[in-house]
Amino acid sequence: MVQGPTPTERDFTFKDFHFADGETLPEVHMHCTTFGEAHKGSSGKVDNAVLIMHGTGGNGHSLVNRVFAGELFGPGQLLDATKYFLILPDALGHGKSSKPSDGLHAKFPHYGYRDMVQLQYKTVTEGLQVDHLRLVMGTSMGAMQTFLWGETYPDFMDALMPLACLPVQIAGRNRMTRKMIIDDIQNDPGYNGGEYTTQPYGLRAAVDVLILMGSAPLQMMKQAPTRDQADTLLDRMEGGQLRGADANDIMYQVGSSADYNPEPDLEKITAPLTHVNSADDFINPPELGIAEKLIKRVKHGKFVLIPISDKTHGHGTHTYAAVWKNHLKDLLQRSGGMK
Repeated sequence: MVQGPTPTERDFTFKDFHFADGETLPEVHMHCTTFGEAHKGSSGKVDNAVLIMHGTGGNGHSLVNRVFAGELFGPGQLLDATKYFLILPDALGHGKSSKPSDGLHAKFPHYGYRDMVQLQYKTVTEGLQVDHLRLVMGTSMGAMQTFLWGETYPDFMDALMPLACLPVQIAGRNRMTRKMIIDDIQNDPGYNGGEYTTQPYGLRAAVDVLILMGSAPLQMMKQAPTRDQADTLLDRMEGGQLRGADANDIMYQVGSSADYNPEPDLEKITAPLTHVNSADDFINPPELGIAEKLIKRVKHGKFVLIPISDKTHGHGTHTYAAVWKNHLKDLLQRSGGMK
């Protein structure tokens, strides 16, 4: 699926971690997948590391697929893993990193995006011993965290590429759908304060909202042009989302966006940034006009809106690198060149 170096799985443990809201954990475990090897340039700092962050409910491996990694990581491709050191962390609360379902359930600290970014930074610097990033990029939740990286560590990277998000507090329909998911789970009597023995039925309703949020009308009509095919497709999508899902994990993942609001500090971003959205994104609809307005406050910022076509996939266009990789090429060229 991905030509080039074999991925390496890495795990790091950070002691006595303090969350932004004052909660603590004696240990936090972070997992990441890496491709390639770090290289130090003439400055003595690492010059080829790329941080790639996944979306809500995903993990580092969710981007190691034909349409994302298969378009970017292979020999001669833009992020050729024989030239770049590619870092794909499992965000806090996701994958093999610490999460509620590990045992604390609803007693797990209520983490936010800033906690997640801090742990990503610790993973990169303390865990992997990387002191500079050539590029920070992310999809959906990872895109929002890309903005936070640019504001929190402005001198740490050469370029930023958020894919499918808006640089404002989660509000409007976006917040409403997230609250629906949390309420669907939390208000189910089977949730039992987070101490359930079988997954509460409300998890299915929550998954249905997630499916709607990520939906792409053109693609769904292509896949399910009849009533019966639509019913079958929904059953398959629900089954895929529910397989291995945990109600506490999903509720925490969706709720973690509550502290996200990069808007006040956009001027702190100094690295060249290319923000890419697609016009069929249910979560970040273009008619809001937010991205076009706020990109003017990013010193070296550029916003790209990809028109709807048979190649876009709604919010999920962020994973289809063939649709937007020309903009990644442009960003790499204008921020120091390609390897």
